[in-house]
Amino acid sequence: MSVSFNTIPSGIRVPLFYAEVDNSAAFTPSESTQSLLIGQMLATGTAEAGKPVTVSTAAMAKQLFGRGSMLARMVAAYRTVDSFGQLVCIPLADVTNSVAASAEVTFSGNATEAGTLSFYIGGSRVQVSVAEGAEAGVVAQALADAISLQKDLPVTAGAADAVCTITARNRGSLGNGILLALNLRGLINGEKTPMGLGIELAAMTGGTADPDIAAAVEAMGDAQYDFIGVPYSDAAVLDAFQTEMNDTSGRWAPFRQIYGHVYTAKRGDVNALKTFGNARNDQHCTIVGVEPELPTPIEEVLAAYLARTSVFISADPARPTQTGVLTGVMAAPSESRFITTDRQTLLENGIATLTTTSGTVMIERAVTTYQRNSFGDADASYLDSETMHTLAYVLRRMKSLITTKYARHKLANDGTRYGAGQAIVTPSVIRGELVALYRQLELSGIVENADLFKQYLIVERNADNPNRLDVLFPPDLVNQLRIFAVLNQFRLQYAEE
Repeated sequence: MSVSFNTIPSGIRVPLFYAEVDNSAAFTPSESTQSLLIGQMLATGTAEAGKPVTVSTAAMAKQLFGRGSMLARMVAAYRTVDSFGQLVCIPLADVTNSVAASAEVTFSGNATEAGTLSFYIGGSRVQVSVAEGAEAGVVAQALADAISLQKDLPVTAGAADAVCTITARNRGSLGNGILLALNLRGLINGEKTPMGLGIELAAMTGGTADPDIAAAVEAMGDAQYDFIGVPYSDAAVLDAFQTEMNDTSGRWAPFRQIYGHVYTAKRGDVNALKTFGNARNDQHCTIVGVEPELPTPIEEVLAAYLARTSVFISADPARPTQTGVLTGVMAAPSESRFITTDRQTLLENGIATLTTTSGTVMIERAVTTYQRNSFGDADASYLDSETMHTLAYVLRRMKSLITTKYARHKLANDGTRYGAGQAIVTPSVIRGELVALYRQLELSGIVENADLFKQYLIVERNADNPNRLDVLFPPDLVNQLRIFAVLNQFRLQYAEE
């Protein structure tokens, strides 16, 4: 018998016709990606804390996690950018003994003119009509009422004695980063405080105790998440994810092969971000540096960033994500934005950067925190997150090819004379498959230099284990156009000769 069957036995005697179906020769690569958001829910949500749940829409997130919750707002920010991609969320409950951040807005005086108060909570505007002669206590109560009507805001509010007290819905440290402001869009957009009113804004403070991230990591199991959004950016949390993602026992290990990349965001000035980024060294993590005065809450910036990255990388893992617009993210005031030298410093210290053009916030460069090799020497091999996504794409394509076409094949040496149709593979056959795969990837713009790849590719049987093939697979990943440098060597007049 020369044909290898999977199910039809060779000794069958009952007549007549038997057919089995085998898809191994019809290998058709199919790539799908999935994003994961981790964040806090409210007690009003119907989801079970610590359990992954697929979320299709922002409306669904409100029901699952509670209106105004951190995770519901993250989903809304994500879906504003990526309305189609697969999204899974792991909700976390507030810690029992945690404290919610709060701030007081103190009013004084009486309005000497009618007008509109434009109050900002993060990037969301709450407007209050102020009548001429309105007393401070009346305006404070009106602001509290207006905030209370907007159930999707990250805060609640109450008023007493001309003081509006604002409290974060979710307890924990991220509430301290909710920015409060007046008239962010300025007089040119009709925003100004009515004359006669005095308003003193305090910063949100007092939020403590975030959920234990270990529960979320455990809940991830072995599910494939290509883009993992984590709003908590302290060292302990990032260390936990560094362990989860590592190359020897984590998601990038040869025994798990789940891959994926972790994204987080951190607000701070250049020196604080530089210090924090320089202390990290993990190719599986990208930290997005956010300006102190950028109004949108950090968790919503992260969700929009993750969504834009998902859209771009899912379409082509090798194209740079630079210029990707973070729809819905409000830019910092122009005088408070990181300048070019600031962003260069951040990129040199493992912090990914954003840039703003005409009020539109965009991805500038999504570097990882990897900066040094195991000897502490500078190493740019894992500089950009696109490199990690491209590697994962190539490895998955190769795995899919081998497991689809050769899952139950026998292994023989090159030159073995076996019958046509036998389920036997030799090193040269696998070599040919890998070269063909590489040329397909080259046509797709994922890799380059196919001839050199073929020259350096090694496929051989293991000397000690006759059932094992060893492969040295040396892809030359395609690069990105990052820098366009011009020497404009002008002349006032070209010489005739």
